[in-house]
Amino acid sequence: MTTITPHRSLTRGVPALLAASVLAIGLSGCATADPDADAATPEAPAAAPALTVVASTTHTAEFTQRVAGELAEVTALIQANQSTHSFDPTASDLAALAGADVLVINGAGLEEWLDDAVEASGFAGTTIDASTRVGLIEFAGDHGHDHGGDDHADDHADDHGHDDHGHDDHGHDDHGHDDHGHADHAHEGDDHAHGDDHGHDDHGHAHEGDDPHIWTSAANAAAMVEAIAEGLAAADADNAQVYEANAAAYIAQLEQLDAWIVESIGAVDPADRLLVTNHEAFGYFVDAYDVTYVGAIIPSFDDNAEVSAADIDRLVASVRDSGATAVFSETTLSPAAAETIANEAGVQVFSGNDGLYGDSLGPAGSPGETYIGSMIHNVTVLVTAWGAEPAPVPAALAE
Repeated sequence: MTTITPHRSLTRGVPALLAASVLAIGLSGCATADPDADAATPEAPAAAPALTVVASTTHTAEFTQRVAGELAEVTALIQANQSTHSFDPTASDLAALAGADVLVINGAGLEEWLDDAVEASGFAGTTIDASTRVGLIEFAGDHGHDHGGDDHADDHADDHGHDDHGHDDHGHDDHGHDDHGHADHAHEGDDHAHGDDHGHDDHGHAHEGDDPHIWTSAANAAAMVEAIAEGLAAADADNAQVYEANAAAYIAQLEQLDAWIVESIGAVDPADRLLVTNHEAFGYFVDAYDVTYVGAIIPSFDDNAEVSAADIDRLVASVRDSGATAVFSETTLSPAAAETIANEAGVQVFSGNDGLYGDSLGPAGSPGETYIGSMIHNVTVLVTAWGAEPAPVPAALAE
C-alpha cells in the first residue's frame, strides 16, 4: 500500500495518489483469486509407475493389471486373438522385455519360446510364475472327464476350495513351487517345467505331461491372481498392501464368476454337456464344471499341429457316437476344419463371433475383451447350444 506524505501539497499529491491507486488496483487484481487461474496452471506430472511389467499372455497381462492398478505399466507380449503356441517375439517385444522390472508368465510349460526370448533380450528382472498355486492335470485327451453328473455341482465348492478363499488346495505344494518362481523364469527342478518333457511326435500330436491352459477354470484364475499379487508384493514391498487389496477385490469377482458358471452349466442335463473344440485347451474347464470332453479337431496342445484325414475321421466318428450336437471353434483359429467336421457329422458349428475364447482374450470392444467377459461369453454359447439358458449374470460381473 502506498502512503501519501503530509508534507506534500494537495496539487502535487493528487497525481501521485492517482498513480498509487492505479498501482494498488493492479496489484490487488493480481492478488485476487482467479477461478480460471488454476486451470491454466500446469499440473505436476503424475508419478511414474513403481514397476515396469511384461506379461507373456493376454490373461496374465489382465490379471497383473488388475492387481497392480496404476502402480505398474503392463505390456503383453501376446496380443488379442493371437496364438500362444505360434508366438515369435519381435524386436520390440525383446526390447520391452529387456527394460522390464518384472516378467509375469503363465508357466506350466505354455511358453515354449520363453527361454530363447529371455536369453535374447538379456532380461535380468524378477519372474513371477502364475501357475505356482494351481494343481496341474493331464491333457483332456489323456484321460476321461465324465464326472458322473449331478454330484459335481453340489460338491464344487468343497472340491475346489472356494470357501476359504485361500486356494491352498490347488496343489501348490504337490508341484514343488515353494519358491513361486520369482528368481527364475522356469520351475527349478519341476516336473512340469516347459521343455522336452512336453514332447510332441512328428505331427505335434499326443502332447504328454500337464495341461498348461490353466486359466479356463475361474478357480484357477483366482489362484493365478494370488500368485501374481504375491510376486508383485515381493518385487515392490512398499506397495504390498495395495497389491493384496486389489487382488482380494478381483478374486471376489472371480468367485462370483465361478458360482455363476456352476449354476449356468447346472441347468444342462449332464448327458448333454458334450464339448468338441479346435485343440486341447479346455481341460481345466471340463474338469471343473462337469463337462464331457469328446475330442479336439487338432489332437494336440499345439494349435499349429497338422490335422490328418485319419484325425478328422476319428473325430467325426466320436461326435456321432457321443451324441454331441455341436462343434465349437476358437476365436484364434480358422473355423474351416470345424466346419468340415460339423458338416460330415451332421451337427452345428459355432465360430466367429460365436466361437470360444481359448488361448487369448479378444480385442477391445469384443465380449472377450476381459477375462470375466470371455468366460461369460463362452459359457453362454455353450449352455445355449446345449439347449438350456444360462443364469442371469450378477451385477458385479457386468462390465
